[in-house]
Amino acid sequence: MAIYLLLRLSAGSSGSAAAVDSRIVLQVRLRCTKGSVRWIYPGQALRVVLQPSLSSTRRSAVCVKASPSLRGASVYVERAGDLELLVTDGGRSEDQVFCFGPNGPHWPAIYIQTSPQSGGWSRRVMGFRYELLGNRSATFSLDLHGIQRAGAASCRPCTDTELLLAVCNSDFVARGSIAAVSHDHARQTSVVEVRASRVYWQHGQVFERLPAEASRRGRIHTLLRCSVRPGDGEFLFTGSEHFGEAWLGCAPRYKDFLSVYTAARAARRNSCHFPLD
Repeated sequence: MAIYLLLRLSAGSSGSAAAVDSRIVLQVRLRCTKGSVRWIYPGQALRVVLQPSLSSTRRSAVCVKASPSLRGASVYVERAGDLELLVTDGGRSEDQVFCFGPNGPHWPAIYIQTSPQSGGWSRRVMGFRYELLGNRSATFSLDLHGIQRAGAASCRPCTDTELLLAVCNSDFVARGSIAAVSHDHARQTSVVEVRASRVYWQHGQVFERLPAEASRRGRIHTLLRCSVRPGDGEFLFTGSEHFGEAWLGCAPRYKDFLSVYTAARAARRNSCHFPLD
C-alpha cells in the first residue's frame, strides 16, 4: 500500500509562505517499501533516507519516478556521502524512471536540491514516487538513464519452475487472449491489449470490466525486442505492477500451463494452490 508523506514549511496567517532559511536541509526517513513524497513550499534541499523494515530488506533495487511537478530542482542519489546526479530540471521525460541497488547493507538516500526562485516563495509542489523491488520483480528493471529493459533471458519462455513460482508470486494472474499489440519505439516497449475471460487475482486495477462486455480488458507492457504479436489461442498472463503500469512476466499458452501444473501437483511440487475450474 502506498504511503503519502506531506511535507510543508510553515506559512503565515495570511496563507502565504513564510520566509525560510535557504541553508536548511530537511531530512525524512521512510520505512515503507513504496510510496510518494510531496513537498509543498520547497526550501533549498530535501534528503530522503530509505530505511525499510527488517521484513522488507530482501530487495534488489529501488526505483524513483519524479512527478510532473518536479520542476526547478535536481535529483541526486547519495552513496557513501557522494552525490550522483540522476536528473536536472528540464532534462527528463515524463515517464522516466531511475533504479539503483543498495550500497552494501544500506540503501542510498534520495536528495532533491531546488534552484533559486525569483520573486520570493510561491506555492510549489515537488515530489516523486518510489518502489523497492523484490526478487520477484527481477524481470522488470531500469538503468540509471531510465531505459526500460529486463534480464538477458526475459524474452525467452519461462521454465516450468519459473512458471510455477510466477502464478504464486505475481501481482496479477489472468487467463485470456491477445486482442491487439501496439509499439512505442521511443520507449522501446510494446503494449499488449488483453481480453481476460478470468482474472484469478490482481493487486491493482490492471483488468477492468467494460460496459456490455462479459470479459475484462487490460493493458500489459513488455519489451519491444520481445516481438509480441497478436495471435489466436488462450494464454495465462502473469506479471508485476510498477508505478501504475503492468509488466508482463510469464505468459504461456493456457493448455501448456495446465500440463505443467497438473504434473507438479501430482508430484507435490506445486508452490501454491491454483484453481483449475
